[in-house]
Amino acid sequence: MTMTCRRNSTRLLLSLLGMFLALTLALVGCGGGAQSPPPAVTSSTAPVAAPTAAPPPAAAIGAQTRTEAPTAPTSSATTASAATAPPILAQPAEAPPTSAPTARPPAQVEPVVEYDTLTVYSGRSQTLVHPILEAFGEYLGVDIDVRYGGSSSTAATLLEEGRNTPADVVFLQDPGSLGSLAGAGMLAELPQETLAKVDPRLRDPNGRWIGTSGRARTVIYNTDFIDPATDLPDSILDFTAEEWRGRIGWAPWNGSFQAFVTALRLTEGDDVAREWLEGIRDNDARDYPNNVSIVQATANGEVEVGFVNHYYLERFLAEYGPDFKARNYYIGNGDPGALVLVAGAGILEASDNQHTAREFIDFLLSEPAQQYFTSDIKEYPVAAGVVPEGDLPPIESLNPPDVDLGNLTDLEGTLDLLRDVGIVP
Repeated sequence: MTMTCRRNSTRLLLSLLGMFLALTLALVGCGGGAQSPPPAVTSSTAPVAAPTAAPPPAAAIGAQTRTEAPTAPTSSATTASAATAPPILAQPAEAPPTSAPTARPPAQVEPVVEYDTLTVYSGRSQTLVHPILEAFGEYLGVDIDVRYGGSSSTAATLLEEGRNTPADVVFLQDPGSLGSLAGAGMLAELPQETLAKVDPRLRDPNGRWIGTSGRARTVIYNTDFIDPATDLPDSILDFTAEEWRGRIGWAPWNGSFQAFVTALRLTEGDDVAREWLEGIRDNDARDYPNNVSIVQATANGEVEVGFVNHYYLERFLAEYGPDFKARNYYIGNGDPGALVLVAGAGILEASDNQHTAREFIDFLLSEPAQQYFTSDIKEYPVAAGVVPEGDLPPIESLNPPDVDLGNLTDLEGTLDLLRDVGIVP
């Protein structure tokens, strides 16, 4: 399902994001410079329109209220106009010295170099995150040059480019891909004040990348056929039982499903993962191309259960209302089927634009951005105290398996297993 952002929702988002950035700019200030961006590539998707109104003053923030689709083609975001400069904060007057100070040579302070372009490699689809990227560029007064692709292919490109990459920031939907970049020494360590904004389980233990939003693995079920209190098992592993023959839908080519299988291999071992895959295959599970089609098939009664990410159902409920005949079952129990994945971001070690890149990471963790992730994308917010929307249990109650998300890097090993079992060609 392709999700598009209407102009009015984008303006509302940008206004809220502007409030946050106006305060940041008032406290920090921002300048201009020059950095040659990599060659831009064309996009078949029109850029989101920038708002016509100037951002509100920082004083308005205290009173503010909130008034994965197929990968999009590579694109370059449009140049955004600079924001109105915030007022300079008054400095307290100093008392006159009681005696003349001893003359000292001026301190040699290395100036912070500001750039007028931030280059982002995004493994998140353009449809979902373009408003966020454009809003950041609009109000900081920098151009955002974005290169879109799949998360794994984006990571592979960065590994090939090495220290010659033009990228400043990488923004991916897959923690395993972020982990592979961190393991290769390509990501810079993030500031502690940034890392402290997110639960340690949802970021790199070495501080090289940080989660920006979350998605939980769930079992989707048809409400006419299934009573979750009595019919659904306590573990994803139990769906290999004979009683589930012909009742299951899955998407073996889906990236999140493959991340789940990788986590299953890490937590339970390759032998258990193989047995589970063979058991679901032998139960005549129906193949679907993606999570969206599984949710729709479950509601239609083609299958009774399916293995998906939580937020696809939330989008259907937002469109069709409570009569939609499917719901999510959260397994919990530390089970592999309760895996919580994150989209996340990191800064390239080789980037000369570290200052703006850090501001971008903090921006993704700000309250307006986190509200966008939950309100518009239906993901779990991971920072700023934002409460998830929809009928979602709190993220801290999900009780996922104890697995380092950054270790979900052996995608090739998972694909080899899926091929060996005959699930994918």
